Amino acid sequence: MSGCAARRYVAAALGRCRARGLPLWEPPPARGLRPLGAGGAAVVPPLLLPRRHLSSRNRAEGKVLEPVGVFEAPKQHGKYETGQLFLHSVFGYRGIVLFPWQARLYDRDVASPVTEKSENAAGHGSKEVKGKTHTYYQVLIDARDCPHISQRSQTEAVTFLANHDDSRALYAIPGLDYVSHEDILPYSSTDQVPIQHELFERFLMYDQTKVPPFVARDTLCAWQEKNHPWLELSDVHRETTENIRVTVIPFYMGMREAQNSHVYWWRYCIRLENLDSEVVQLRERHWRIFSLSGTLETVRGRGVVGREPVLSKEQPAFQYSSHVSLQASSGHMWGTFRFERPDGSHFDVRIPPFSLESNKDEKTPPSGLHW
Repeated sequence: MSGCAARRYVAAALGRCRARGLPLWEPPPARGLRPLGAGGAAVVPPLLLPRRHLSSRNRAEGKVLEPVGVFEAPKQHGKYETGQLFLHSVFGYRGIVLFPWQARLYDRDVASPVTEKSENAAGHGSKEVKGKTHTYYQVLIDARDCPHISQRSQTEAVTFLANHDDSRALYAIPGLDYVSHEDILPYSSTDQVPIQHELFERFLMYDQTKVPPFVARDTLCAWQEKNHPWLELSDVHRETTENIRVTVIPFYMGMREAQNSHVYWWRYCIRLENLDSEVVQLRERHWRIFSLSGTLETVRGRGVVGREPVLSKEQPAFQYSSHVSLQASSGHMWGTFRFERPDGSHFDVRIPPFSLESNKDEKTPPSGLHW
């Protein structure tokens, strides 16, 4: 990435972060990226935050800036390694990469060489979309930033069913997120504990001889290996309608026995992004849920997770997670979100159809943080 391109990328990302209430400092253009050396390597500006950043809701008190790290040029090729620090380019939080996933991205905005119409089991017309490989990351979110991520329904958490002998219905591990490669705005830091999260020192350790200088502990490797089927991000579905892009990531959570029958559970994470400058507000949701058992359920309601988010140029994205259960080992979901424009008119945005699959090893129930 050239110095000018990287400068524009950093400036745009910082602008989005500032609009989300994270009072980041952006240097003037003269102190931005400047090429150095024969190779044209770019030096990026420092990432500064108020000293009292996120310590109080009264941000007027946070007048003193202190360095957090130094921005790096985003990678256009390859992937980020375990231990990479980053600023989320959409939601503005600080985080660190735990490990990458290679997912299949089914992007309905990209035309396939041969586009055909098909009818699924519920009679829902859709075009065939060929998946392509895309890199996502399992990351830790800095706990100091969580209270100020206003465009998320909650602090993101990974949830899955507890062991059968556990009295709790779910494990919830807060502050874990799945991040697309293009969401990452990388930076470096000399702080040996740059991210505040209860799992940071349990999963990672500082090693100044490495780049990045944070490496996986055995506990992280063991946790990933043991819970791989329940953490795995395998499919991502994306579609844009009227400049509103909907991205869906489903996760299988496990199976429960209830009243002599099996109940299968999934979590799905949805991001809504306004690609236009017009302000719109989500008003309603309309879901169709088809089960392999032959049932078709319709769900309508106001907003999502109790909220009716506004998507604007300053805050263009909203993300939330929810859960669904079926009395069959597979099925699929699709639907629409109804949005309202400032003039009171409405339009429907398609939710891309996605499969609910349970092809996991049921002999190994999910494990929480107990080694």
